[in-house]
Amino acid sequence: MTTALKETIGRYGVWSFELRSEDPARRGELDEAAAELEELGYGAVWLGGNSTADHAAPLIGATRRVVVGTSIQSVWQQDAATTAAGFAELETAHPGRFALGLGVSHGPRVKEYRRPYTAMVEYLDELDRAGVPAERRVLAALGPRMLELSRDRAAGAIPYLTTPEHTEQARRILGAGPLLAPELKVVLESDPARARETARAYLARYLELPNYTNNFLRLGFTEADVAGGGSDRLIDAVFAWGDEARIRERVTAFHEAGADHVALQVVTADIGEVLPREEWRRLAALLG
Repeated sequence: MTTALKETIGRYGVWSFELRSEDPARRGELDEAAAELEELGYGAVWLGGNSTADHAAPLIGATRRVVVGTSIQSVWQQDAATTAAGFAELETAHPGRFALGLGVSHGPRVKEYRRPYTAMVEYLDELDRAGVPAERRVLAALGPRMLELSRDRAAGAIPYLTTPEHTEQARRILGAGPLLAPELKVVLESDPARARETARAYLARYLELPNYTNNFLRLGFTEADVAGGGSDRLIDAVFAWGDEARIRERVTAFHEAGADHVALQVVTADIGEVLPREEWRRLAALLG
């Protein structure tokens, strides 16, 4: 299906853990940052860290048009009835401004983890019965079966931690209509050693999760590539780093591979502690 969401969010968005903070003392800072992202021209803000409609609501209220999405809400975190109620409340207050991004998380992180594909199908069935439209939900899909489900039961896919090669494969499965909006990590550092050191320190946590490592192996990487925080080859495939021209080239590679929208996650040495607002400005300027 071709969706209104695909037409609304444009070519670039921001992916952020920091903007989902629940610290009341930071509310003003977060709202101000979201409003600036909108003015900078980003079409969507994607909230990491098992976010929900409750995390999206304040940012939607602080902006005028940007779409705020969960990337991702785990199906194990909140039952479908509660999710549907949160969606309905936001849709009533701010029609078309919330995108429900769902995923199955990872076995090492979820005690109840079992039959993830079936769990997602059952969750979508419940959302259907509750009236949450398929065209307003997207799935964090990596493997072929989940990508097919994204095509058939959602507006499309929001793959996390992937490569242009994965994007090309995903587009073939999805077809031309559905949204394909991969996340891409960006290190605004031109020195190769420093850039890869920052990237590797951040990537290491994800390489403990089999959903990601198995996906890399399917893409042709080796066990050596996914060991020790990731090989240079893997780092260079899943991060955009370098000068402006190199970063623009890496982002363009995802679009040329079939992405409609790229969700840019700024990675710094102190990620999670401060909002990378200067980096967001630099990215907006270099992407034009």
